[in-house]
Amino acid sequence: MPRRTATMLASTLMLIALLCAGVFIPVPYSEMSPGPTVNTLGDHDGEPVLQIDGHKTYEASGHLNMTTVRVTSAEYKMNLVEAVYGWLAHDNRVVPHDTLYPDGKTEEEATQENAEEFSQSQESAKVAALKALDVPVKSWVVVSTVVKDSPAQGRLHAGDVIKAVDGTAVTKPADVAELVTKHEPGQDVTFTIVPAKEQAAAEKERRTPTGTQEVTISTAASQDAGKKRAIVGISAGTDHTFPFSIDIKLADVGGPSAGLMFALGIYDKLTPGDLTGGKFVAGTGTIDDNGKVGPIGGIGMKTIGARAKGAQYFLTPADNCAAAAADVPDGLTLVKVDTIDDALGALGDIRSGKTAGLPECATG
Repeated sequence: MPRRTATMLASTLMLIALLCAGVFIPVPYSEMSPGPTVNTLGDHDGEPVLQIDGHKTYEASGHLNMTTVRVTSAEYKMNLVEAVYGWLAHDNRVVPHDTLYPDGKTEEEATQENAEEFSQSQESAKVAALKALDVPVKSWVVVSTVVKDSPAQGRLHAGDVIKAVDGTAVTKPADVAELVTKHEPGQDVTFTIVPAKEQAAAEKERRTPTGTQEVTISTAASQDAGKKRAIVGISAGTDHTFPFSIDIKLADVGGPSAGLMFALGIYDKLTPGDLTGGKFVAGTGTIDDNGKVGPIGGIGMKTIGARAKGAQYFLTPADNCAAAAADVPDGLTLVKVDTIDDALGALGDIRSGKTAGLPECATG
């Protein structure tokens, strides 16, 4: 065989081998892309996203769209060709698999965690919106989760209201950890609780819960590196009673990043007029009970998805501003917000046409 022919044949076989390797050999990456964007003021799957009963509501025009990111599943094995294509594509992002599924987390575990965060974000959105409207909301400290095989398992349950620890009243979740860690591992700690079932019944019947219980638990040593501390194996959170019913109907969405837009949608529904003045506003950001807006992941995917849907303005958490401003879709104005009051102020400027003074995101 002539040398030139042999060289061409060897090169061709090498190319085929490389292509096969690129197609069949998995790489440790996952892909993010723009997901659906939903108007919190409108309908989704045939029913209103925000459903409020027991309080006067108002029609609202325009858009206050929450945005999402679509990601590949934990079990999906991306190959090299797909990874390279994703790196080159403007509308996609290829990231290390562990970024989306850390510590070997399964898709089921990630879905459950996202569902819990989504539920908590809805509660915080309701509280933040009502506080911004000066509507009183009753709050209390509860057991959020109980760690499997911990001292608290079977003794405390998710939803139990924690009134006191060792006789000291608790007013916020951090109080619980502070009081428990005053003990040495192996010492007893006593919780004064209202059981979850009694609390739920009292809320349903709109009465004050009765029948507190004392639950004594022997603490264990934490498994954290460094100095050991006493734990019982729970995480504490906050629950609320609202003066009227607010339901958020949005399936197949997870994570905490829609909190800000839900809060603004609720505020708009409970006040006359339109927050947006009929404009198309989208956004993202976590929100806490006090209206503080926090950063989220996948900001670039969300701005792309929002603009593709028609958004003119995008409410952007302050901590995401630099990343978002590095690649802004044409025709989209990024508005920097740090609190719900910032967002309401910006919407007032958008509504009145005073957009020259909007606090826009910058790269620096």
